[in-house]
Amino acid sequence: MIRFTTSDLEIIDGLIEKNQRFALYKMPQSDTWHFVMQRVGELVLLQDIAALNGREGFVMAPFEPSAQTPLVLLQIDQRQLPSARELAELEAYPCPSPEVEPRFSEAEMRENYAACFDDFMQVLQQEEMPKLVLSRQRVEQLPPSCSLAQTFERACKHYPNGFVYLFNTPQTGLWMGSTPEYILAGKKENWYTVALAGTQAFQLGKSPVWDAKNRREQDLVVQYVAEQLHQFGAHPRIVGPSTIEAGPVVHLVSQFYFKLKEQNRLGDLLQLLHPTPAVCGLPKQEAYAFILNHENHSRKYYSGFIGELSPSTETKLFVNLRCMHIQQKSYTLYAGGGLLASSQLESEWQETENKMQTMAALFT
Repeated sequence: MIRFTTSDLEIIDGLIEKNQRFALYKMPQSDTWHFVMQRVGELVLLQDIAALNGREGFVMAPFEPSAQTPLVLLQIDQRQLPSARELAELEAYPCPSPEVEPRFSEAEMRENYAACFDDFMQVLQQEEMPKLVLSRQRVEQLPPSCSLAQTFERACKHYPNGFVYLFNTPQTGLWMGSTPEYILAGKKENWYTVALAGTQAFQLGKSPVWDAKNRREQDLVVQYVAEQLHQFGAHPRIVGPSTIEAGPVVHLVSQFYFKLKEQNRLGDLLQLLHPTPAVCGLPKQEAYAFILNHENHSRKYYSGFIGELSPSTETKLFVNLRCMHIQQKSYTLYAGGGLLASSQLESEWQETENKMQTMAALFT
């Protein structure tokens, strides 16, 4: 079980207070935490995923790269948590003007979601696209005197099967999340990705029974990922689907194992894989454009990807699924769900509620 000393927690909270550029994370099924930081030089800010070709560092990519939400690459120059003395010597980075997200009542959130749901279902039922992913957000008050370092420690304990992270830069703000979904991992010639789709509440002692809607959604995603890998010249071995637990929910997941002879084109491969059907839909370009035009909020870094990128050693990147953007006095939760022509409003709303609870529960 991951534990931090009192001093560690104070230093992490101090880094947040000084708006330093760092990431703290743990890998799935791991009891070890990792720290990376960029102390000197300018951050690498990119608006093109393919521009990651040949680069190394800790990356956080948005759903839609833009000048407002660029890909941010930490050029790691420190892998140990600073000492209290080092922390005291660090200057604080200026904070941009606080971003105030509007808060809506439960009734308003349901009304907004239902309106978007109708727009998405019209396209699906006319068979223009087989799958679309509709997301939503919810703004909550941050508890007073909250230690975000302790919140991260609780997240590590609550989600042993997830990649759990705390990431901060002046450009992105502070984000925390937990996700079970790899977008790309590997080293040398051996590489790996997954197809994740289908969600239901976790029930202790009961094996999940997956209905036709969830299995159809999973089949669509598997077919898409296989096509993208073939387009890149990779020929995967597919294992699954099986069930994976992610806190209070479970998902269907299929695994893809493949060979890559060239590791200097990981940006090109990520360009093909992002956004995954788990967060976008199919066909990808049409679904992506539809979401950008019809969702009534910006996803920012939710449903992008995050992790260490290193063609020379080992890459481990994850889809940013369960996450929240933490402001000075509030935090914004994000969640989404895959819609098919057979989807029902109430069950899809409840799925997003279950997913948001994975993060909101950390403050209770």
